[in-house]
Amino acid sequence: MSDFPVDSQTIAPAVMSETRPLYWSVRRELWENRSIYLAPLAVAAVFEFGFLISGLSVRHPVAALAGMPPVKQRALVMMPYTFVAGLVLMTAFFVGVFYCLDALYGERRDRSILFWKSLPVSDRTTVLAKAIIPFIVLPVLVFAIVIATQLIMLLINIAALQGNGPGLALLWTHLKLAQLMVVILYGIVVVALWHAPIYAWMLLISAWARRAAFLWAILPIMAIAVFEKIAFGTNYVHMMLGQRVAGFFKVAFVDQTKSTMPMDPLTAITPERFLSSPALWIGLIFAAAFIVATIRLRRYREPI
Repeated sequence: MSDFPVDSQTIAPAVMSETRPLYWSVRRELWENRSIYLAPLAVAAVFEFGFLISGLSVRHPVAALAGMPPVKQRALVMMPYTFVAGLVLMTAFFVGVFYCLDALYGERRDRSILFWKSLPVSDRTTVLAKAIIPFIVLPVLVFAIVIATQLIMLLINIAALQGNGPGLALLWTHLKLAQLMVVILYGIVVVALWHAPIYAWMLLISAWARRAAFLWAILPIMAIAVFEKIAFGTNYVHMMLGQRVAGFFKVAFVDQTKSTMPMDPLTAITPERFLSSPALWIGLIFAAAFIVATIRLRRYREPI
């Protein structure tokens, strides 16, 4: 038995949660890279302003649909709501690409890597925090911005069509906003998963390149595509890149070029075909490999 008294009030030292450094690392990324949310917000605001001017015009676009076939009415009513979703999503893609290219390269360029490496935060936590931005944070921001924008658009339409019974009837008949929100959420998840290897590749180049990270990310792939065309007369690399950027449409959605705009937007999605696509899972495997390689690279990287 110990000769020293044991204080029953002694409190064990607090143990830091493993997720806490990751949480604060993600918050740091948002503090230091305001374009992550400002760019999509700016694009949505500009579109909203243009939509407001159009809605307050002498002849509202919805009111001009009377006499058109129902299929065309439905397509024109839904068009601005789907267009703003695609516009914000495209903006977020470019924001994600350029963020990933600078995420690890920038801290070596301005020598702040020396400070961050002095903190009790592992390289794995740092890289994962940066990967979470395009993989999770940007999709969540895009969904919130798109839904808020569409709700404001709906209010503008309702206000502009007050006193126009036929116009309001057309709006409520053809605008399936609740179903469209589900489709948008599905589409955002699809795009995030499909583009995961692109973001992971950019992070890898950001950790490796000593200068001109953008050129190192793009030029080698372009050179391989040109060499393939000259040497073999084929375009497999070019087709593969095109599929990785925009190929999710053919896999995750019904081909709209061969059918009319569906009454229920939910019928336009094909999640079973998307989840069974080999291209999706191959891309995710490459994304995981790139992230692992990025973590290992950062351990040995010094300021430029």
